[in-house]
Amino acid sequence: MSGAPFYQSLGNEEVLFEQAWKHGMPVLIKGPTGCGKTRFVQHMAHRLDLPLYTVACHDDLSAADLVGRHLIGAQGTWWQDGPLTRAVREGGICYLDEVVEARQDTAVVLHPLADDRRELFIERTGEALKAPPGFMLVVSYNPGYQNLLKGMKPSTRQRFVAMRFDYPPAADEQRIVANEAQVDAELAAQVVKLGQALRRLEQHDLEEVASTRLLIFTARMIRSGMSPREACMACLAEPLSDDPQTVAALMDVVDVHFG
Repeated sequence: MSGAPFYQSLGNEEVLFEQAWKHGMPVLIKGPTGCGKTRFVQHMAHRLDLPLYTVACHDDLSAADLVGRHLIGAQGTWWQDGPLTRAVREGGICYLDEVVEARQDTAVVLHPLADDRRELFIERTGEALKAPPGFMLVVSYNPGYQNLLKGMKPSTRQRFVAMRFDYPPAADEQRIVANEAQVDAELAAQVVKLGQALRRLEQHDLEEVASTRLLIFTARMIRSGMSPREACMACLAEPLSDDPQTVAALMDVVDVHFG
């Protein structure tokens, strides 16, 4: 499709997502940072020709941020829909990225939308919006960040069709890097091979491994004329760790691949 966000299919995820949408089921996507969760949702919104409202969840995100609030201006007071309400009214996709970061009161408004009721109750206006067939609730989170204080409750999780994402196999990741960074297959293969080597460094206490996103950044910098070592330092080693010794160890691996 013209203008469609590039997405490299890795399995049956597109079919599963479309069937969930057809049956009015919400979707939960689990996976590490930079593995393509958001790009996949963008791709599916384009494929299904649905408006997409994306919300980056954070500690202070409340139910009112999703539903809407009354605002005061020169003309008086008026109601402004939040992204969740707009998606329900328009019959689009509301995508809550890193949903476990949001405040717990958000579950109160999500639960009726994520079960057979498919209803959004707006307490401030007294409206009860019935979601149209096109509406879909999609949430994602990184299981690696889960802890006892910030986890998705079973009562919430069991309302969703769940999909697990991970970093792609080497051949698929090479195609992704080549396409996204606009580099040749040889450079893409070299960068991906480096990324896989960095992911095997289990003896170093890295919070995250090298993501596909960082590999794309690296390839883009090299394509622009930056030396491979400088690109790898700026786009891989430094983003992965603040510890100078760990950065040096990562650069030792870089030197093996780009020396």
